Amino acid sequence: MKTEKEKMLAGDLYDSSDPELVKERLLAREHCIRLNTLSPEKLETERQHITEQLLGQRTDVFITPPFHCDYGKNISVGTNVYFNFNCIVLDVAKVTIGSNVLFGSSVQMLTATHPVNAIERRKGLELGMSIEIGDDVWVGSGAILCPGVKVGDGAVIGAGSIVTKDVPGNTLSAGNPCKVIRKLTR
Repeated sequence: MKTEKEKMLAGDLYDSSDPELVKERLLAREHCIRLNTLSPEKLETERQHITEQLLGQRTDVFITPPFHCDYGKNISVGTNVYFNFNCIVLDVAKVTIGSNVLFGSSVQMLTATHPVNAIERRKGLELGMSIEIGDDVWVGSGAILCPGVKVGDGAVIGAGSIVTKDVPGNTLSAGNPCKVIRKLTR
């Protein structure tokens, strides 16, 4: 029988009040609080250490606080990744981010979702769908990436876009819902 964490990471319905999951979320919040309250003098020297504790991996990701996430360890990042102010990653499912990726301020990546059936929702169960971001992607400020989307290599997503479907590589896409505006040349 699967644990609630295994169900969560597999994209199955799971109980988010499971003690193991609550403990992991609280630890991630502690790391986020430490990161978000660093004084400017200590930001450069301590940011990397806290970021590595939060993500559970050694990386050169650069996060400008404030930053918020559910677990942290479900976020996998390549090299040279930048998060601007006020980004949110609800990582109940895997969030995979390639290399050379820029996130504008207030970008949200939301893997968490709920059953559409009201009777199932009343049970308090939820689920998640992974998000994948390719290499050399730029996500503009205020964009929202919904559960299950994939963004291809070299894509640019316009500010304020709501990404509900996959975005092909090497395209400029924008809007609500986000749609391809034109192909990009490399």
